[in-house]
Amino acid sequence: QVQLVESGGGLVQPGGSLRLSCAASGFTLDDYAIGWFRQAPGKEREGVSCISDRDDATYLLDSVKGRFTISKDYAKNTVYLQMNSLKPEDTAVYYCAVKRVYAWYCSGYEGDYDDWGRGTQVTVSS
Repeated sequence: QVQLVESGGGLVQPGGSLRLSCAASGFTLDDYAIGWFRQAPGKEREGVSCISDRDDATYLLDSVKGRFTISKDYAKNTVYLQMNSLKPEDTAVYYCAVKRVYAWYCSGYEGDYDDWGRGTQVTVSS
C-alpha cells in the first residue's frame, strides 16, 4: 500500500528556508515519479516540482526556479523539497504525490498523479 507522509512545514520569515520531507512507504523511489504540489487559500492546487523514477528528469514551476530544489534519499526512501529565499506568495499547504504511469516523465499536472499525502502547511510571513 502506497503511503506518503509530508513534514517540515512551519512559519518562516521572508527570505528564510525550509526543507520539506516526503517519507514514502509501500514502494521504492525508483518505481515512480514523485511530485510536490501546493495549494494556497482560494487558489487551485499547482505543481511545484517533480523528479522522475530514475532521477533523470525534473520539473520546477517557473516562479520557484533558482530557489527550490528537489532531491531523493534512497536509503531513507524520502523525497525532499529544499526551499530557499521564501516569499509570502509561497504560503500554501504543500503535498507530495506519486505518478505511477510514465514514471520516467515529470509533470506538473495533478491529474497525472495517483496517490497523495495529507500535506504540510508552509507560512511565510514577518
